[in-house]
Formats: sequence, C-alpha cells, structure tokens
Amino acid sequence: MSATSTLPAKAHSTPSISVALGGGGARGFAHIVVIEALDELGVRPARIAGTSIGAVAGAPWAAGISGKDLRAYLLGRLRDRTGVLAAIMRARAGRISDIFSGQLANPVILDPEKILKSFWPPGIPDTFEELAIPLDVVATDYFGREQRIFNSGKLLPAAAASMAIPGLFKPVVIDDRVLVDGGAVNPLPYTHLIGHGDFVIGCDVTGAPVEGRRAVPLPLEALLGSTQIMQWSITAQMLQTSRPDLILRPDVDHFRILDFFRAAKILAASEPLKDQIKRALDPVLIG
Repeated sequence: MSATSTLPAKAHSTPSISVALGGGGARGFAHIVVIEALDELGVRPARIAGTSIGAVAGAPWAAGISGKDLRAYLLGRLRDRTGVLAAIMRARAGRISDIFSGQLANPVILDPEKILKSFWPPGIPDTFEELAIPLDVVATDYFGREQRIFNSGKLLPAAAASMAIPGLFKPVVIDDRVLVDGGAVNPLPYTHLIGHGDFVIGCDVTGAPVEGRRAVPLPLEALLGSTQIMQWSITAQMLQTSRPDLILRPDVDHFRILDFFRAAKILAASEPLKDQIKRALDPVLIG
C-alpha cells in the first residue's frame, strides 16, 4: 500500500478536489474505500474522471450515492451468487452456434450494457447532465486508435464502452464509433482533471508486479493479465511526464481482475487507504 502526496497546505479557502478512478477489474472495488474516506472528510469532488471499473464506480458517486451505500449495495448484490451468475448468463451476447457461423469468436462474450443494467445500483440517471457531480468517462475508439471522453449525453452506453475489455465484453457503438475498454489508452485519467479543481487525486488499481507466482496462467487469465501489464506500463509512463497531486495505490496487486466474489477481501485490503488519505488531506482541508 502506498500513497504519495505533493499537496502543499494552504492558509486560505478550502481547496476544491477532483478525483480520477482507474481501471483494474475487481481490484477497482478499492475505489469504494477512497469514496468513503472523502465522504468522511466532507469532500465533494469538483469533478470525477473514470476509466473502466473507475467509470463504473465513479458514476454512482457522481449521482450522489455515498461510499457507505455503495459498499452495502455491492456486498449485498454479490452475496446472491446464484443470482449474479444468472444475470451474467442473461448478459451473454452470443450463442454456442456462433463458433461455427463466424459471428462471434467467443460464444460467452458479454454485453456490457446488460451487465451494468443488472449490477448498477438504483438511482443512477440516464444522462451525464443529470449527475450531481461532473463526470468524464474514458473509452477507446477501436478504429480511431485514440481515447474518447464522454461527459454529456447517455451515461450507460459510455460507461459500458469504458469497461468493454476485448475478449470479455463486446464493443459498444456510439455515434458510429466502435468503442472498447478505456484502459487501452488511459488507465488512470487524471490528466483530464487538470484545471478542474485545485488538487487532483488519482487511484491506480492496475496492479504492480507480483513476485513469487510461477504457475502458468490459464488462457483467459493470461489474456486479461496481459492487458493489466499493458495498462500498468502506460500509467508508469504517464507518471514520468506528469503526476496527480496525490497518487493512491491500494494493496490489491495479489487479486485477479475477475475476483469479483472476493469483494469483501478487496475492500478489507484497501481499508488502510482511509488513514493515508486523511493524513494527506487534513493539513490541506483545515489549512
């Protein structure tokens, strides 16, 4: 677990704070702890930016749902394992026959919009304009080979595009653009928050290198793990050029991208973030 801060204390008005929530699959449940910590400090972000699971967590927060309520909803929803698996099966975008028809290479590929409809908490509006806090959602334009930022119009398709990991979810089409996981171009979108608040916080859940593991990963695990290696490398390069004022890295490296049923353990492992955030921000907020 690490958190580094370059935030100077100020002696005048309370600073505005913007928050970037990065991509990392189930490890992104750590974002809930960040939200809880800022809620407890009374911090309402000036703006939120999210990539992939960061967009999925950022939208409820931007809608006004507290970290505490988001935690309770998540753990309650995942407690019904049978219901979760049934919802995932209903979200399949393909059929077994597609293997032979050439329509889909993966017959169990999922529709990310159906997944969000099944698993987002109630109370999230249809459009960005209805959110309580401005939100930027990052997706990747597959053919344009560049990032697309969504902050107006329909919210659900944009968040679905941001989380559309190739090989797991089908791409999302918005305005005739084919979109996939935002982590392919910008896993931690803090640069979009420059100028939107006095201080920028970034929560990176791409995962650092894990020592000691030597077992050969299964094909799907290798595919998803490789995307995380790519995203970790992109983030490392970004941080060499510019850094958010506060970078947070919860101790979730040993969790896998699809460890969604280990949500309680991911949250517990991330809990020390609260003290680190408060220690870093208290001098600034009371300065």
